[in-house]
Amino acid sequence: MRALALFSGGLDSMLAIKTITDQGIDVTAIHIRTGFGGTKDISELMRQRAQKAGAELEIIDVREEYIRKILFDPVHGYGKNFNPCIDCHGYMFKVARGLMDKFDASFLITGEVIGQRPMSQRADAIKLVTKLAEDDEDRLILRPLSAKLMEKTTPESKGWVDREKLYGISGRSREQQLVMVEKYGWEDYESPGGGCLLTEEHFSDRLREFVAYDDLTITDIDLLKYGRHFRLTDGAKLIVGRNKEDNEGLQQVNSEKYMTVKLPIAGPFSLLSANATSEDKALAAKIAMTYARSTASESYEVEIGGDEIFTISPYAEKKEAQQYFFNAQ
Repeated sequence: MRALALFSGGLDSMLAIKTITDQGIDVTAIHIRTGFGGTKDISELMRQRAQKAGAELEIIDVREEYIRKILFDPVHGYGKNFNPCIDCHGYMFKVARGLMDKFDASFLITGEVIGQRPMSQRADAIKLVTKLAEDDEDRLILRPLSAKLMEKTTPESKGWVDREKLYGISGRSREQQLVMVEKYGWEDYESPGGGCLLTEEHFSDRLREFVAYDDLTITDIDLLKYGRHFRLTDGAKLIVGRNKEDNEGLQQVNSEKYMTVKLPIAGPFSLLSANATSEDKALAAKIAMTYARSTASESYEVEIGGDEIFTISPYAEKKEAQQYFFNAQ
């Protein structure tokens, strides 16, 4: 028998898998990639953690469908920021349900713990998510870490799993989980916290500002993760790297919407809207040079888009450039 596990790579999802594999059931860990999980590719780390818990990892890319179906029109609204948690969780379970035949799986598991997260893991929210994902008679979604606090699911009723070997964990304390970690001898596991960028105020503000000017694409998601973001006089978007990680991340973005701002001296990697006016190009060159190792009294030739040169002097102080921030950064 096999179960599919919704897998974040975090501690609770690892423990949920281990609880089920310890009962002799094969588990395939499904990581559903929405695009909002963070700035670093942790695919290999997740694979290692899934294997440690006894499962093989499969990554399912739903970024395009997620933008189209979930992000901008959640039936159950948003959390504190741009996070449609209820609809998102229900959608992930629907995706997993659709994969059960492919993986010859009999039921689904998740590391959710009642009361751990204020929006998506309240007892009533978990019931709502379950209702969004399956018919009442199916009851194929098992939450091993909180199962004893919930009604029996089909895997328990039919004896596929032993309910007595499941748990009744609730609340935000990780005390019992850490006892389990010690029992298994695990040293590498995600610390509490981490997660979806949509729950972060700063990223949510960037997203709201962006969609006020443009339609969001998969590539745009990556752009929003890096750098300082400016909205210029004629409406162009300028993104200026803050550090090595930003510069490398922006360099990996391949989008027809943006062109590069090439500086003549050491400085940040920057991208500018491809449809920028000549005035915005000159302003972008000035701002980008302000964040380089430049001197305000000197003039520099900045190349925009590979074929235009703008001769400019940087601002004397960064606060002059910061007037074009769309919000505090």
